[in-house]
Amino acid sequence: MDDFYRIRRLPPYVFETVNKAKAVARNAGADIIDLGMGNPDLPTPAHVIEKMKETLGKPRTDRYSASKGIGGLRRAQAAYYARRFGVKLNPDTQVVATLGSKEGFANVAQAITAPGDVVIVPDPSYPIHAFGFLMAGGVLRSVSSEPTPEFFPALERAITHSIPKPIAVVVCYPSNPTAFVADLDFYKDLVAFAKKHGIFILSDLAYAEVYFDGNPPPSVLQVPGANDVTVEFTSMSKTYSMPGWRMGFAVGNERIISALTRVKSYLDYGAFTPVQVAATAALNGPDDCIKEMRATYHRRRDVLVESFGRAGWTIPPPAASMFAWSPIPDPFKTLGSVEFSKLLVEKAEVAVSPGTGFGERGEGFVRIALVENEQRIRQAARNIRRFLESGLEKLHNVVPLATRR
Repeated sequence: MDDFYRIRRLPPYVFETVNKAKAVARNAGADIIDLGMGNPDLPTPAHVIEKMKETLGKPRTDRYSASKGIGGLRRAQAAYYARRFGVKLNPDTQVVATLGSKEGFANVAQAITAPGDVVIVPDPSYPIHAFGFLMAGGVLRSVSSEPTPEFFPALERAITHSIPKPIAVVVCYPSNPTAFVADLDFYKDLVAFAKKHGIFILSDLAYAEVYFDGNPPPSVLQVPGANDVTVEFTSMSKTYSMPGWRMGFAVGNERIISALTRVKSYLDYGAFTPVQVAATAALNGPDDCIKEMRATYHRRRDVLVESFGRAGWTIPPPAASMFAWSPIPDPFKTLGSVEFSKLLVEKAEVAVSPGTGFGERGEGFVRIALVENEQRIRQAARNIRRFLESGLEKLHNVVPLATRR
């Protein structure tokens, strides 16, 4: 039978190839060091868990919650933006709680996209930035995700050569997967561009608190007038090590927030109330846990760069995010990122994410997530060193014929 319409619009899931290789290896008894999925392994702060326990079973907490988020949670998110970015938000009209930033992106696509609408997305980038709009019936144009001066001429070409005119541009800094970071001057130019062309900005700021150079990444909403054209998405998954709790936010432009709120009102009743109360406690609580999380990822980054470098694989140190965006070592470049990632699982017992899963411009790279402790990262480096020293000639049984001519 033919696939359904929206399923046909989705390309094959690249990561599934590596997931299958991991499953096969583990079933055979291999101890796979999984640096693939960006799934934080750090514990949720104790005070957040305690607030969850305290709230469980209280009157009315088992009932349907508020789809847009309970009032206290929305006020806490507005207070976070005021504290961290100096941005004033109305919690009633400019903040909506989402079931993680991923769900927020998917549903804002449903809220603002008509069939055939064009959206400009970064490449490489997190898959939902593109596929959310594909599922909503939109059409994609891509630009390089690197925030350089060349970004804006590429945007201009995308506007000029798109019929109909794009409705929005997606940005993500610190970037998943590349770890690129944008500065406030870049955002000022982006807001001016969006206003000039009458398009919206959809900003993913999920990694705002994971940075290593002492220079906190800005929010596009810090630009005067950005609220007129911008909605920004954040997540508690990385900041507070709460990935399974599924709690995020969309903030900014009242028109889009209203549309997203209305769509969500038809689709869900919001997160479980104790989860929302605990998330409120996280946002209103001490930030020691954020600093500890940041320091842990910083140490892991340094261990990764140092140990992989000694193993023969040079890893550019990321300035932010929980990922390293790593070129495939020269002897293996012709394999492509999917085959190379499979080889790492099969021959080094290390899993990474193939770059092509994040867009065409991701080919030639893999994404390495800092989701294992320092000891495991060093073990991964030792495994990779043996793998790299084995050479292609010893891997003829798994290297495609086309690469051996």
